[in-house]
Amino acid sequence: MKKTLASFFLVFITAISFASIRLPNVIGSNMVLQQQSTTKLWGWASPAEKIFITTSWDNKTDSVIATRDANWIKEIQTPAAGGPYTITLKGQNQIVLSNVMIGEVWVCSGQSNMEWSYYHGLQDIKDELPNCNNANIRFFNIPKTTSTYPQDDCNAQWTVCDSNTLKAFSAVGYFFGKKLNKDLNVAIGLVNSNWGGTPAEVWTPADVVNNDASLKEAASKLTPAAWWPYLPGYTYNAMISPLTNYTIAGAIWYQGESNTGTASTYSPLLNAMIDGWRKAWNKEFPFYYVQIAPYKYGNKNIGALLREAQTKSLSHSNVGMAVISDLVADTNNIHPTNKRDVGLRLANWALAQTYHKDGIVYKSPIYKSISIQKDKAVIDFDNAGTGLMAKDKKITELFIAGEDKIFYPAEAKIDNDKLVVWSKQVKQPVAVRYEFSNTGIGNLFGKEGLPVAPFRTDDWEVDTSKIQ
Repeated sequence: MKKTLASFFLVFITAISFASIRLPNVIGSNMVLQQQSTTKLWGWASPAEKIFITTSWDNKTDSVIATRDANWIKEIQTPAAGGPYTITLKGQNQIVLSNVMIGEVWVCSGQSNMEWSYYHGLQDIKDELPNCNNANIRFFNIPKTTSTYPQDDCNAQWTVCDSNTLKAFSAVGYFFGKKLNKDLNVAIGLVNSNWGGTPAEVWTPADVVNNDASLKEAASKLTPAAWWPYLPGYTYNAMISPLTNYTIAGAIWYQGESNTGTASTYSPLLNAMIDGWRKAWNKEFPFYYVQIAPYKYGNKNIGALLREAQTKSLSHSNVGMAVISDLVADTNNIHPTNKRDVGLRLANWALAQTYHKDGIVYKSPIYKSISIQKDKAVIDFDNAGTGLMAKDKKITELFIAGEDKIFYPAEAKIDNDKLVVWSKQVKQPVAVRYEFSNTGIGNLFGKEGLPVAPFRTDDWEVDTSKIQ
């Protein structure tokens, strides 16, 4: 009995002596903390262990005591952008976090078009490599991981942008961050959390999907594949949940191609995903996303319906959508190679809406309403700026129909910020569609240079049968 007790106390004392402060990987050297915010540091330590935290930007020391569950969390106040700084954590051991910057932090997430990088042959990134070294851009690149339950850590490290670290990072995310760094003149932290082929359900908390009958039914229709997960919450749990204590400015998102088969529920799904993330962060941060590009899908119009769903989500709070239909060189390639302009368009949304910079063109003209004037349809737009323009003499990808629901190629003229549409074959017009197909690339723009978003004025049933 005495030997057993002695062994117990020896193990207990040894456990205490070897206990130490541990940090999640997102809290580390080279990180960027969100400026002028109440941000959190957290981790693990021995129960009841007192941890002292000193921040070099104010030389202030705070303390926190680990809980009985060996967890600790401490809120600290960050100053205006600057650095590099150090953060020293001292308990039974000492950790010094070095080269810490204070600036703006953004999550970059989605599927393959957000994932695409140098290793996918992007010339824009190859061109950047000779001059990309920038100590004021930092990357946190999360590897592909899944979990059935929310996790509190992930296997990644903060790195400084250079010709090696950039190669594996999202091209869209990089160009977004580079633009913010240049125009805001602050350090930018970019969290790369994406997985090619994934549907939005896997990035949404599972309970959000499973507690909504229509979303749950749509999720059940997803087709399993060998290259990516498909069950609700699986990437959220492993690749988003570990970040939710980390204060961010906002998120950018490029995804949707894998949800074209269930486009009718994509808008409520996207809205629910955004709300789920915001609830987890306890912050209604801005969320800017990319409308998927024209592509030759195997079923008719499924891309058009998904783009329509994305446009509907513009009614959600504090969101924005970058329209990129003009940035596609080959509709046989689901991965358009121009990622630079995609990143810049997302950055312009952030600069204008989040950082309140003036004089930035960032909103594409969006269909507002239709009125019928005799044998012509008049289309009105939001965000039309100083008016519309066509890049060729004839406006392309424009169709008009009467009550018979048969669409014919349309003629049109621009009347400042309105579009007047007609066809000799349609005496009494009812509906107009523009770029409403899988592969349609139109030539209608706002005079400020951004493309008009694809639209239709009707809500008729759409043919989504397989293409023969």
